[in-house]
Amino acid sequence: MSDGAAWGEFALAFGVFLGAHRLPVLPPVRGKLTAILGKTGFTIVYSLLSLALLAWVIEAAADAPYISLWEPTVPLVHTTFLLMGIAFLLFGLAISRPNPFSFGGLRNDAFDPARPGIVRWIRHPMLAALALWAIGHLISNGDLAHVILFGSLGLFALLGMRLIDRRKKRTMGAEWDRLLQDLKAQSWLKGFAPFPAFLIRVIFAAGCMVFMLLLHPLLLGVDPLVYFGG
Repeated sequence: MSDGAAWGEFALAFGVFLGAHRLPVLPPVRGKLTAILGKTGFTIVYSLLSLALLAWVIEAAADAPYISLWEPTVPLVHTTFLLMGIAFLLFGLAISRPNPFSFGGLRNDAFDPARPGIVRWIRHPMLAALALWAIGHLISNGDLAHVILFGSLGLFALLGMRLIDRRKKRTMGAEWDRLLQDLKAQSWLKGFAPFPAFLIRVIFAAGCMVFMLLLHPLLLGVDPLVYFGG
């Protein structure tokens, strides 16, 4: 593949990825898709589509011409490990929990501000995890294509927090303000509640990170653990 074609595929993949995250969440489009698929079906299809497109854009970035901006160093890679550990922790604490303030929550009607879990610390834990993942991979990949990819994804995640806040506040109205005030009234320690489930989620997050480290060389051809060799 020529350099021009490789850059063209990267631009196409990235454009489709961004479009797929914009169009389906527009109220008219989402309403029609939810009516056809149901809320759970929409979430499943949307998640699978997002993962497939993310895999495509990552592969396209890897195939793009290598233009070095900086060389990854061992300290940078170690920083990536630290950020990824936090990202997996946020993911493990947030997945399948009620969270009416952001995306990715389940059974949001069952959200109890007195038992908020991770939401007491951060309203958008999934987006925060995505931002940390992007920033971590940005600093340990110093070529132009990956800087464009991970820099854009990190910015996308950070801006997404503001956009979701605005949309949720508009659609939920006074309920959004009430829930937020009830949430802020809780002790910071309520982020650990309920503790047995919190501990299980921490173990789950650690397991996910180990699993991903094992899959990384198989899926992407890069073994991050080589940076920890003697």
